[in-house]
Parts: sequence; structure tokens; C-alpha cells
Amino acid sequence: MPVSDVTRILDRVQSGEAQGAAELLPLVYDELRKLAAHKMVQEAPGQTLQPTALVHEAWLRLGADAQPAWQNRAHFFAAAAEAMRRILVERARRRRALKRGGGMEAVSLEAIEIPVVAPEDERLLAVDEALEKFAVIQPRKAELVKLRFFMGMTFEEAAAVLGIAVPTAKEWWAYARAWLAVQITQSA
Repeated sequence: MPVSDVTRILDRVQSGEAQGAAELLPLVYDELRKLAAHKMVQEAPGQTLQPTALVHEAWLRLGADAQPAWQNRAHFFAAAAEAMRRILVERARRRRALKRGGGMEAVSLEAIEIPVVAPEDERLLAVDEALEKFAVIQPRKAELVKLRFFMGMTFEEAAAVLGIAVPTAKEWWAYARAWLAVQITQSA
């Protein structure tokens, strides 16, 4: 996908051209779908959310046909990564709440099925909690984590989105992983 095409359409969206948003989704859809599929591989077996649904939900959260004024390609994909992250985290929280009763009234044990909270859900929630703290002190490095962990981007793709060199992305990734590992271990 040519970066210039995405940037050109984002410029048209920013200038208020209504047709720009309609042209944006087909142009970025395949890339978003690929990234969503990569992320869904890490989800628990039996996951009901499919990559296509994740892309569509993220697109709706981004504004659908009424796209906001994106500064550039990096801004758009960072927002898409954040939208997908939030969707997955919200689903994990809902499953955990259901496991703990979710505000339901008491019924006979013979009449219920207890939802299973997969270890992947707990891992996702632990990473999300640590990432929220990390974003406060290292926002750019946190963006890299979102692009790599939640969207499955390669170092090259994430570096291009963030406008940094690949070696810098690898350094940031090593630092972020170490920082997050310490936070997750401390909170466990």
C-alpha cells in the first residue's frame, strides 16, 4: 500500500472532503485486517471475535465515515492500534467480570455455565495495566508497544508509522519489554 495514497486521502479528510473517508477504508482495510488477524492468533482458543469484526469495530470507533482530522499515516495507525487494544481489553474485562458473577442474581449451580477466563485474558489485562503506567512516562515508547504487541507490526512497519529508525525501534522495544516485565512481575 503506497504511503503517499494514504497520506493524500488523510489530507483530503482533514480538509473536510466527505469522499475522502469513504476512500480511506478500502485503502487501509487489508493492512488493518492483516494486523487484526495477527493479534487474534494470540487470543484464547474458541475466541468469538474474528479479525474482520475487530477491524470493523475499530473503524467505527475511529469515526467510520466521519473520520477526524488525522495528522498523517502514523497518527491514523496509532489510533487504530489504540482502538483495537481497547476492544480486546474491554472483551477480556467483560469475560473476567462474567467469571466473577457480573452483577447477575444467584441461580442454581446446575443451571449455569461458568465462563472460563483464559490465561491470555489475564496476560492481556496485566500488559494493558502496565502499559497505561508506561504511557505516562514514555508515551512514544508506549506507542511502539501498542503497534507491536496489539497490532502485530514488524519493527520496520512500526518504525515507519512512528517516523523513527528501525534500530531506534529495536532499542525502544528492548527497554519497553524490560520495564513492562518488571511492572507485571511486581503486580502479580
